[in-house]
Amino acid sequence: MVVEILSAVVVAGGAWLASSVRVVKQYERGLVYRFGRVRPRVAEPGLMVLVPFADRLQKVNMQIVTMPVPAQDGITRDNVTVRVDAVVYFKVIDPVVAAVNVQDYRSAVGQVAQTSLRSIIGKSDLDDLLSNRERLNEGLELMIDSPALDWGIHIDRVEIKDVALPEAMKRSMSRQAEAERERRARVISADGELQASHKLAQAAATMADTPSALQLRLLETVVQVSSEKNSTLVLPFPVELLRFLDAQTPKPVAEAAPEVKEANPEVNGHATPSPRSPGDAVLPTAD
Repeated sequence: MVVEILSAVVVAGGAWLASSVRVVKQYERGLVYRFGRVRPRVAEPGLMVLVPFADRLQKVNMQIVTMPVPAQDGITRDNVTVRVDAVVYFKVIDPVVAAVNVQDYRSAVGQVAQTSLRSIIGKSDLDDLLSNRERLNEGLELMIDSPALDWGIHIDRVEIKDVALPEAMKRSMSRQAEAERERRARVISADGELQASHKLAQAAATMADTPSALQLRLLETVVQVSSEKNSTLVLPFPVELLRFLDAQTPKPVAEAAPEVKEANPEVNGHATPSPRSPGDAVLPTAD
């Protein structure tokens, strides 16, 4: 009989110990509610014993939480419809405040992040969303961190993930970028032509002062052409020499003789009959 009573006591004590012992992990903190009131002392990681039927343990995760923000549709300040999504990194810095002051701090942070993201879209231009994201991330972090401090939450960082544009806007931006690249290419080509013209003008002035330099350049060109194993060799011929030969060549006689004018009635003392049309009648003359 005594043995049975001792066995029952041991079993009851083991059940009581099992129901009162809790383990808090390294990345967690424990809040103990005794008769509904939270104890000011936060349970550290390790083994802790609760009072059965009086204490209740709530564990709070102290790790950094990664929360994606659903994509939000908005209109930028320059009237462009965009769709922007982001991601928020936050952690609990005060487990008592996070558990008592707000019902669900994860949902609260998510809702504030969505409203702040829509607000930052309306205050920004399209160019800022595409190229100046660092400043927008800082502004978005400040907007979310202000109310989160009252909940025992610290916003570690906020990142804008993607900015989705309408297809018409993508095509317009593509044409703009293509036109800008074409403009740059033309400007660079024109600058190259200008620099080359200056160099050619300097070379021409140098060769004009030294005629032998032109002959050396001609021989160098001949060497370059002949090194390509071509069957035809083209030699440049001075244009001034062609003009000199054309001026010294006599013109043909047919081009040099003056034309006979019809208004002259006599040539070498003889009368020249005037031309008549085929329809003119020929009358006989009396001897």
